[in-house]
Amino acid sequence: MIFSELYSAYYNTIAAIIARIIDGEQSEKELQKIVTERAFGESALTIIPSLKSEKWQLVHSDMTTPLTHRPTMPLTTLQKQWLKAISLDPRVKLFDATFPDLDDVDPLFTPEDYHVYDQYSDGDPFEDAEYIRQFRVVLEAIRTGGQIKFEMTNRKGNTMFIRCHPKRLEYSEKDDKFRLVTAGWRSVSTVNLAKIRSCVPYTGEKQLDGEEREVRHDVVTVKVLDERNALERFMLHFAHFEKQAEKLDKKHYLVKIKYAHDDEPEMVIRILSFGPMVEVIGSESFKKIVIEKLKKQLNCGLK
Repeated sequence: MIFSELYSAYYNTIAAIIARIIDGEQSEKELQKIVTERAFGESALTIIPSLKSEKWQLVHSDMTTPLTHRPTMPLTTLQKQWLKAISLDPRVKLFDATFPDLDDVDPLFTPEDYHVYDQYSDGDPFEDAEYIRQFRVVLEAIRTGGQIKFEMTNRKGNTMFIRCHPKRLEYSEKDDKFRLVTAGWRSVSTVNLAKIRSCVPYTGEKQLDGEEREVRHDVVTVKVLDERNALERFMLHFAHFEKQAEKLDKKHYLVKIKYAHDDEPEMVIRILSFGPMVEVIGSESFKKIVIEKLKKQLNCGLK
């Protein structure tokens, strides 16, 4: 572990207790309150008794301490190198995160040291100045409960002007894109952040309903042929979805996956990526979309 147990709840709790004792606090009741707030339920039975009995030799039995300086927890070189590596990720800059005192630290790894497989190459422009500005406008509205208004182009190429409550941001590692989940907007509940052309806080008096639209869910049923480790790859690929699996015979499995209806185009692409190892059994509407997708590929000469 790069960030070791020295940064766990227990060590932070002890550090807070010692700091309060150095500040002059000796009331066992007040120190026990720190344990209750910072540690776990069972910790109340062990931390203060262990300190008071001098088992840990940090506090005397009269609840004074031989230490003269408040505890500090400096980062190790390895931890600094890991933080420096994380700071190089362009997505980190979206959150305006700062990593002080790392100028002279070499990163533990760089983006050139790894490659993410099975990821689309048309991800969001994370380093674009306007995208960063809009991302932070959305993020601030989520944090404060405010509203935003933005302009975007829909699938038909028409310009839309939207006012809504931003509720949360979701990130797809496969698509390398952020999308915004909204409330108070009747048309749809989600929008890809990169499709927004302009975005500003809404400062008008009229308020929108802040409740999220109820998400409609569908179920797709597929038969998986377990060759070339297909079943394991399929289950890992859809690990974050609610699903059921049934063994049909030695090589075939029936898998039912529950997904949000708005995510149907993405689900089609994901399932088609497994090629002949997966056969769509249902629903009928999902099968029709898959068939149309395959027909278009054939017309383009794709196999």
